[in-house]
Amino acid sequence: MNELNYQLDLLKAMNQKLTEKERMYAKVCESVMDAFLYYSHEKNYIATLGPWKDYFDFEIKDVKDFSRLFDIVDEQYVLPLREVLYLEKTGEDMSSTECQLKERKNWLQFRTKVYYDGSGHPTDKVVSVSDITKFREQNEELTYLAYYDELTGLYNRNYFVRFLGEYVRNASETNNIVSVMIIDMDDFHKINDGLGIVVGDELVQQFAGFLKELCGENVIACHLHTDVFCLAIYAPTENMCAESIYKAIQKRIKEPFKISSGPELRFTVSVGVAEYPEAASTALELINCAEIVVFKSKDMGKNNIQYFNLHARNDFFNAIELENKLKKAVSNQNFVLYYQPQYFAGNRKLRGVEALIRWEDEESHLISPATFIPVAEKNGSIISIGKWVVEESIRQYAAWRKQFGFPFILSINISALQYKRDDFVDSILSVLNKHQVSPSEVELEITESVLIDDFQSVYEKLKVLRDCGIRISLDDFGTGFSSLSYLKKLPIDTLKIDKSFIDTVLTDSATRVITESIINMVKSLGFDSIAEGVENEKQYKYLHSIGCDVIQGYLFNKPLPAEEMASVLSTEG
Repeated sequence: MNELNYQLDLLKAMNQKLTEKERMYAKVCESVMDAFLYYSHEKNYIATLGPWKDYFDFEIKDVKDFSRLFDIVDEQYVLPLREVLYLEKTGEDMSSTECQLKERKNWLQFRTKVYYDGSGHPTDKVVSVSDITKFREQNEELTYLAYYDELTGLYNRNYFVRFLGEYVRNASETNNIVSVMIIDMDDFHKINDGLGIVVGDELVQQFAGFLKELCGENVIACHLHTDVFCLAIYAPTENMCAESIYKAIQKRIKEPFKISSGPELRFTVSVGVAEYPEAASTALELINCAEIVVFKSKDMGKNNIQYFNLHARNDFFNAIELENKLKKAVSNQNFVLYYQPQYFAGNRKLRGVEALIRWEDEESHLISPATFIPVAEKNGSIISIGKWVVEESIRQYAAWRKQFGFPFILSINISALQYKRDDFVDSILSVLNKHQVSPSEVELEITESVLIDDFQSVYEKLKVLRDCGIRISLDDFGTGFSSLSYLKKLPIDTLKIDKSFIDTVLTDSATRVITESIINMVKSLGFDSIAEGVENEKQYKYLHSIGCDVIQGYLFNKPLPAEEMASVLSTEG
């Protein structure tokens, strides 16, 4: 009995201690005069702390209630506030914005801190709200914020645009040129993610300090965004122009930046340049044109400078148009599948077919996957497209299997983003089960890009699929740098030799040596080999003579729509 009383007293003491802690945290929140909002992603739980009722006459009890905050701020601050409150959508962990209220006209600062787990998924979010009206009313701070970026001391974006507008007006009157440079620090997010935003901020400050040294009477600079800067040069000369500034930047970044906490950091920059009057006639248009060619610089491998021209503008807007059309095509499923037969080299009998997607646009023109797949991978729509390809190709295969009564191999290309999804394995097996297709009759094709980011995770998924009987093929072999290191580890059945080798295998001795080595190696490892892009009889005879197992290419058949492929299958039974 004494023991039971002791346990009860202990529980009471612990409960009292917890209650005291909760009271202490509540008092601490109230004492700093800031209101706090806490949200748990894992539990979908929301709580408000501190003097919340002094700030707002409503409670936030659900994520949907965030919209009530947008209703009380002036319209121009709604979008920045939305970006801060839903910061986890950008993958960043900290941001803030200042908003003026509609009726009371006082100023509030919203600061958000997002916490992530080891997989990068958001777990918790804390939003703090501060009344900064008094600070905004202080003329000294107002003046500084009107002209300068708080982090770097360079001109802020708004004042820079005003100043650049003056440059453009003066240039129009004096028949001069104005150059605008966008300077983007390459892969800056890796520094922030790996070393923290404090280190990232210091690196930005140091680089900004160097850019400030380049400024003068006819050169101004601003901190445009987190890791992006903008320079404007009025009436550039040989010694002070975009090219000379770029060379100065390249010289500086070859040396490391010493961070106060210890590390020495290096980085590269991608630069885009646009000039008045050639590219645009206003300040904002000049900045936009320079941004367009920054994207081009990134696409060309980063660490280079690109100059705006009409061709660059057209490429950019064509890419935007293509992306918008692709979104519509994904929504309407305006895709068709073609099937290219694969034949055994020895007896020329059908081994299987590879499913190849085509996009049928509104004018019924077929668009090659080489055109739209990179766009789909970039904007994430490849997930929906890939899901459709798996479903439709397996459905069609099941229909052929039932109609013609003999098995063959269905090869399906799978993107890297599909493999990264947690439900990928289950989704494949579910479709096979739905259409009553044996896993042994399906082959999933992967490229080396699938393996680069997360080899172990992909390997485990491939192993599960292969253990279920699904065949795995490594596509485009020989075009990357790390394929050999993967071969001994991967659970694969087939290796496809890229068309670029087949094109020159008869005319280039080095290509022949490589091709023969690949096929010998494949045989030694116990894999099957498939040669892609075989277009003539001489290529076929050579590949057969060196032991290639399977031939795919125009020599036998081009990719065919389903109805024409059915005619081919009818002759194979």
